[in-house]
Amino acid sequence: MHLCIFRAPMSFFDSTPSGRILNRASTDQSAVDLDIPDQVAGVALSLIQLLGIIAVMSQVSWQIFIIFIPVVATCIWYQKYYISSARELARLIGVCNAPVIQNFSETVSGATTIRGFDQESRFQQKNMILMDAYSRPMFHSNSAMFWLCFRLDMLASITFAFSLFFLISIPGGIIDPGIAGLAVTYGLNLNSLQAILIWQICRMENRIISVERILQYSSIPSEPALVIETNRPDQSWPFRGEVGIHDLQVGYAPHMPLVLRGLTCTFPGGLKTGIVGRTGSGKTTLIQTLFRVVEPAGGRIIIDGVDISSIGLHDLRLRLSIIPQDPTMFEGTIRSNLDPLEEYRDEQIWEALDKCQLGDEVRKKEGKLESPVGENGENWSMGQRQLVCLGRVLLKKSNILVLDEATASVDTVTDNLIQTTLREHFSGCTVVTIAHRITSVLDSDMVLLLSQGVIEEYDFTASLLENKFSSFAQLVAEYTTRSK
Repeated sequence: MHLCIFRAPMSFFDSTPSGRILNRASTDQSAVDLDIPDQVAGVALSLIQLLGIIAVMSQVSWQIFIIFIPVVATCIWYQKYYISSARELARLIGVCNAPVIQNFSETVSGATTIRGFDQESRFQQKNMILMDAYSRPMFHSNSAMFWLCFRLDMLASITFAFSLFFLISIPGGIIDPGIAGLAVTYGLNLNSLQAILIWQICRMENRIISVERILQYSSIPSEPALVIETNRPDQSWPFRGEVGIHDLQVGYAPHMPLVLRGLTCTFPGGLKTGIVGRTGSGKTTLIQTLFRVVEPAGGRIIIDGVDISSIGLHDLRLRLSIIPQDPTMFEGTIRSNLDPLEEYRDEQIWEALDKCQLGDEVRKKEGKLESPVGENGENWSMGQRQLVCLGRVLLKKSNILVLDEATASVDTVTDNLIQTTLREHFSGCTVVTIAHRITSVLDSDMVLLLSQGVIEEYDFTASLLENKFSSFAQLVAEYTTRSK
């Protein structure tokens, strides 16, 4: 299951709450690994004891089976009557457990913000509401289990009382007293073991719901292959960095409308191209398609003569670089964050750190390259995290670089530092910039303006600015007016 989740497409994570995934990987996985084996052992032990008693009774007093057969039929009827409701309650418990885990995870990660805005009581109340919703099906599930146990105990008691009454009522001398006592004792044990066996089978069937839920996630459609051995690009690819987009159509699901509707353009190699547009125009979707986070519904993207859909994801994503808007650092060390695949020497890592102006800061730390990085890089400032992302790109030296508003979350000094580094070390690379702020693309060579999933304008930046009636010039004018 875990491998299927790791290889699932991004659309799965966009549409599935993290609490639901954690519930499968924790509660359900624990039930499969721990509870079910114990319950199988209990069922096997009860079954062996039951078969032993049946073997002894068949030799000593076979008449007891006259009572045993209808009792078995009654227990099986109880089991069928109970299990249909118990299965649905078990499914409902799993469904109600996921929001509790989701809310707890979000509360822990945002504890600082919650305390800062004095919203502890609101989150406590929300947690209590979710716990109540989870407790209701749990209560009914336990009630149903007690309902079954009570009826099985009553059935065993009634059977035992009937056997005693029958033995007392018959005339003396018909049945040997020792055999009668043995028959009653074994009959009582037989009914008790049978009730226990039915109860354990019902509990195990409830846990089998966890197996069903895990198998559901084991059949998640996987991403395309990481490597296609029969079609691997050359080591120097991409050598020019020219990106050709031909009638590109992209949607997030087959039943949803297309986000990109027939884009056709070319990003020249070695030039800077800015992608602008209003919210929902398809800027981010285009970049996600370039990295094959989203697979196109139609059309092609060709980089230096290679259709990116024909090669493996590993070969594609290793050759492209991106600096995201929200910098990501992983728990570990500076070395593991810059070089997670351990492909570069220390000299190369220090060179990249010096280029992004982080070398002196890292040298001051006691561990140097082995300096610890906390979860999500919390022990590093936002600007330093963004510079680490820049260091990764410098170390990788890709011919195609994507900037997703890389300087939106940093101060002016860090912004100028990043822009200077990009101009110095990526002058001959293809740089694609997604701009949520118009000023971010004014120094680009070309500008692509998207509107509702289609190309509205695509030309050199200077040409679009000279034409006062162009949509891009009007966007710049509108942004300037709002800024003033």
